[in-house]
Amino acid sequence: MATLATLATETQFHVLAVDDSLIDRKLIERLLKTSSYQVTAVDSGSKALEFLGLNGDDEQRDSNPSPVSPDHHHQHIEINMIITDYCMPGMTGYDLLKKIKESKYFKDIPVVIMSSENVPSRINRCLEEGAEEFFLKPVQLSDVNKLRPHLMKGRCKEEDQPNNKRKGMEEIVNSPGRTRSRYNEGLEVVLSQ
Repeated sequence: MATLATLATETQFHVLAVDDSLIDRKLIERLLKTSSYQVTAVDSGSKALEFLGLNGDDEQRDSNPSPVSPDHHHQHIEINMIITDYCMPGMTGYDLLKKIKESKYFKDIPVVIMSSENVPSRINRCLEEGAEEFFLKPVQLSDVNKLRPHLMKGRCKEEDQPNNKRKGMEEIVNSPGRTRSRYNEGLEVVLSQ
């Protein structure tokens, strides 16, 4: 039984849930935990950025390194998805989405937007900016079940990225025409000596 629990925690996805409404935040947290996700819940976009270590300007951080790493959370805590309310005071979910997609560390993390308002232009704008899904509140278990393919795609993308680069280079280097010409050139040099 302990091995099953260990296996479950090894493959468990970590979702950052962002919503200013306590009731909605507790609902999404409960639905995610019911579906075996690890959840960190915060009540604002700025707290989400703080949790991720993105509360400062990236360029400023790169030019002025501080003794305490500003992205310390990202080094120790792996977030596999962010699910955020659209309409929040201060920073909207759309603003948070844009910040995440502009970040060099978190741009590939799937972001899902939730809203109680069905506004097609808002939905399209979020999807065009990079949101994976747009859920209407109240979020239901059937909505949460739609998350796993995005999480798996994100995980596969992370694992395959270096291999894809290498594979691309191998295809260029090992293309039949290129290999033959180099082999033939080498052979000609050997023969002419």
